[in-house]
Amino acid sequence: MNLDFSVVAQYFPLLLDGLLVTVEVSAITLVLATVLGTFIAMARISHRQWLRVLAGIYVWIMRGTPVLLVLFFIYYAAPSFGLQLPAFAAAVIGMTLNSAAYKAEIIRSGIEAIPRTQTEAALAVNMTYVQTMHRIVLPQAVRIVIPPYINNAILLVKNSALVSVITVPDLMLNAQQIVSSTYRAVEILGTAGLLYLVLTSLLMLAQRYSERRFALPDR
Repeated sequence: MNLDFSVVAQYFPLLLDGLLVTVEVSAITLVLATVLGTFIAMARISHRQWLRVLAGIYVWIMRGTPVLLVLFFIYYAAPSFGLQLPAFAAAVIGMTLNSAAYKAEIIRSGIEAIPRTQTEAALAVNMTYVQTMHRIVLPQAVRIVIPPYINNAILLVKNSALVSVITVPDLMLNAQQIVSSTYRAVEILGTAGLLYLVLTSLLMLAQRYSERRFALPDR
């Protein structure tokens, strides 16, 4: 095999441009999906049945359909309903809608892992529901949620490569275009893979730090 890594040096700025777009899509999606997922999780454990049903249907649909289908629908089908979005906005919305369903389940399971007796005790001393969640339940749930939450964030970064199919100029799309013009697939795709690995490795380091920082005292 005749490898020529001079092409990597030549096109590395374009790969970095794509990497920046990948980071932007992933970071914005992570924030929005966490906020939306928290609301959905609260709806899933609400005392109001209609809220639980609506949230359950949303999670069922989003977990049961590929994120690629959601991206295609928002970018290619939504204009039929008069909603035409730029590729970047469509990518963020599609990724957020899909990822929020998974984050909602992670957050819900973390909250439900806290013994109900603690909630009942807090309410018995006249704490409001919001105070109970803020002071008692959520601080403990965060420790439980961190490992699956960051695992999901790593999956989100890898899935962000799918936004290339709706013409978002991320790392994957830029790498494909360089390969199309240079025919140096091993060098370019190998470099793109290393850049993805750097991103996901940073998240893995954040996970290890967070697990140690928020470890339960009895561990």
